[in-house]
Amino acid sequence: MPTREQVLALLDEGLGYEAAGRSLGVPAGQAYLIATGLPADGSGSPTPEDLRRPGVSATSTQRLSNPPARNPTTSDTVRAWIRARAQGDAQMQQAAAAGQGKGPSSS
Repeated sequence: MPTREQVLALLDEGLGYEAAGRSLGVPAGQAYLIATGLPADGSGSPTPEDLRRPGVSATSTQRLSNPPARNPTTSDTVRAWIRARAQGDAQMQQAAAAGQGKGPSSS
């Protein structure tokens, strides 16, 4: 888990939360939470003291809390994993040999 100091050091180098998070292997919203102690989803109302914390954004941070979705079914890694699982499964091999599991047949 990255530390507050690590996140703030990357921000001091000029990186944004998205890049800092990627560098540290965490989502941007989590990097924001680590650095500031405040959620990035905009929940709650920060106090004037909160707004003086190092790393607090002066603008909306909502974008940090909702990273783009990825569909893992399009991942080559996932396909390779599924292929290996199917090849190691005797019942799947028998079904393939019998021509089962190929979807509806055309008539």
